[in-house]
Amino acid sequence: MSDPRLPAAYLRPGTSSFSEFLSQQAPDLLPSRRAVPPGPAGDLAPHATTIVAATFPGGVVMAGDRRATMGNIIAQRDIEKVFPADEFSVVGIAGTAGLAVEMVRLFQTELEHYEKIEGTTLSMDGKANRLAALIRANLGLAMQGLSVVPLFAGFDTAAHQGRIFSYDVTGGRYEETAFHSVGSGSLFARGALKKLYREDLTAEQCVTAILQALYDAADDDSATGGPDLTRRIFPVVHVITAEGGRRFPDSEVAEIADRVIGARMQRPDGPAAALT
Repeated sequence: MSDPRLPAAYLRPGTSSFSEFLSQQAPDLLPSRRAVPPGPAGDLAPHATTIVAATFPGGVVMAGDRRATMGNIIAQRDIEKVFPADEFSVVGIAGTAGLAVEMVRLFQTELEHYEKIEGTTLSMDGKANRLAALIRANLGLAMQGLSVVPLFAGFDTAAHQGRIFSYDVTGGRYEETAFHSVGSGSLFARGALKKLYREDLTAEQCVTAILQALYDAADDDSATGGPDLTRRIFPVVHVITAEGGRRFPDSEVAEIADRVIGARMQRPDGPAAALT
């Protein structure tokens, strides 16, 4: 006997994609279906900036600075830009902050819905593809300046390694090797990691290298926020291994950040890369 409280569509066997089901039953709830005034709208909303990810033997690290900007104004000093997507993956947001957070929530629900319907989790490639579809659906708003360009990373339980995926505003998906960064400070962050990254880094060394990269990004990009010692605001850091993902406690991030900043007092341009 059907439940009279639920419409028939909710009980009918169908797609394992929550976003596809939502587009059929309540399309107005999708972030990409929001109506906005004609013309450029990018300057009307806060923007999240720099996200960095890097792999190490046995896992992957992702971190994001805490600043959101609106034009030349700091809109928020402690925004969170890195979120767990599921037990073994994380997603970091760059672009229009409000839409990006909604997209992350939809992505989290998408993965949970698939697991409940199919009785198993999506593969790492499957997760990356689902996120690409959500970004592609936002193309109309992106053309008006409300773009969302996330960075996705996780531990592939089949391949037993950390993996990183980047995207463009059309939903194009690209797998990155070793490390990657997105956002306004990404050029400087990647430049720093080119000198600091090694394939044999431990998890803590990888976190340290990423914090160094975010420091360099903040040093050259006004939209990227560096560690705020006065307010004790530090980057959000997630580490994902075969045991699952965990957020680095703020106390541990603060300890590493304090070491980084202390060393920068002696050498403002940061640690030098080995020449041999």
